[in-house]
Amino acid sequence: MEKLGLEVLAAGFGLGLVWLFLARLRSGRARHGLRGAYFSACAQLFQRPVTAATPGGFPRLNGGYLGQRFDLQAVPDTLTFRKLPALWVLVTLPVPLPLRATLDVMVRPTGVEPFSNFHTLDEQIAPPPGFPEDCALRSDHPSALPPHDLLAPHLGLFDNPHVKELVLSPKGLRITFLAEEANRGRYLIFRDAELGAVPLRPETLLPYLDALLALQQDILAQETAPERRTA
Repeated sequence: MEKLGLEVLAAGFGLGLVWLFLARLRSGRARHGLRGAYFSACAQLFQRPVTAATPGGFPRLNGGYLGQRFDLQAVPDTLTFRKLPALWVLVTLPVPLPLRATLDVMVRPTGVEPFSNFHTLDEQIAPPPGFPEDCALRSDHPSALPPHDLLAPHLGLFDNPHVKELVLSPKGLRITFLAEEANRGRYLIFRDAELGAVPLRPETLLPYLDALLALQQDILAQETAPERRTA
């Protein structure tokens, strides 16, 4: 009788493990589906949007907006030293520009930003007047940076506390912003760091697209200004 009881207990334990495995499998599939749809609402902003899967389950979207081709990436940051896991969105305008150096402006750098090449740039620069007080600047060629009067009108980007980074380079422009943080209660109690369950809203993304286009136009306008053509 005792042996039969142990067999029943073992069978119940085994069924419990199977149920737990299947539940986790269903949960993982659902999570992957939600992540894969993260840019679905924003696709309407673009002409001929193309979406590709990434190893982390989040999509990468490429599409046309007002005559320019943009690239969107969602990068989760679950490093343990952060207060809360975060989801960063990288909005990139990959277009050749008449710049001779890369400038990376990062606010509140932590030393480890998985979405950025900030710390691979050789030279750190003291922020000029008008830049955010808590920002750091790095470049690969400090003597060839764009003039301050070009950047000044665009520094209002950092009035938005979600904006983390602005990159200008000969290959294009990028804004990185904080899209989401994990739910504090679920993370502290259950270590649940799920991100991206709700698609990014188009009205959240749109100002960043317009900001990059405005910056691109100013860079091109300065390059073709009369004093530069006659220099």
